[in-house]
Amino acid sequence: MTEGRCMKCKKGVQIKDGKEKVMKNGMKALQGVCPTCGTKVFRILGKK
Repeated sequence: MTEGRCMKCKKGVQIKDGKEKVMKNGMKALQGVCPTCGTKVFRILGKK
């Protein structure tokens, strides 16, 4: 699991049900949900 920052909880959380996406600019990102509040959590990974 990867950690991201939940903007609603204002703390670092483990991303639940994370799926890797490729953004329009070619950078990879991980999108999932916060296990505490259910808000979307997004973390940019880079151009790996």
